[in-house]
Amino acid sequence: MARTVIIGIDHSVYSEQAFDFYIEHAMLKGDKIVLVHVSEYTSLVQAPALLTDPVVVSDLIKEEEMKVKQLVDKYSEKMKKHHLGGKVKQMAGKSGEAIIAAAKEEEAGLIVVGTRGMSKLRRTFVGSVSDYVLHHSDVPVLICRTSQHS
Repeated sequence: MARTVIIGIDHSVYSEQAFDFYIEHAMLKGDKIVLVHVSEYTSLVQAPALLTDPVVVSDLIKEEEMKVKQLVDKYSEKMKKHHLGGKVKQMAGKSGEAIIAAAKEEEAGLIVVGTRGMSKLRRTFVGSVSDYVLHHSDVPVLICRTSQHS
């Protein structure tokens, strides 16, 4: 039976390195990949000043859609290169919660996420997607810490 692997992706180098780490160290033949991207639309329209100008909101949404298409194209090419089957699941809301929800919906056997390597103090105040996923997942979680800190 094929294993379903959820991989959280965004526009950062951290998610790309997590994907690459999975390919090099954790991939099993027959894995079905579900790339989960959590849209940033909610943060775009939360600023009250933006809601007064529908043109601004529309432009921001179009820009985000273009970024998402580029992201999906990039990961589609990576998946083709490694002969991986799967899909992209676009979700909204908080990233950690969305990844956990996707894992349940897809009956995942593994979740892969990257991490920025924030300090304990910073994680306490701003939260961490990888920390949330680790503490709320019913399946194993592979957190890939990058060697590159910026």
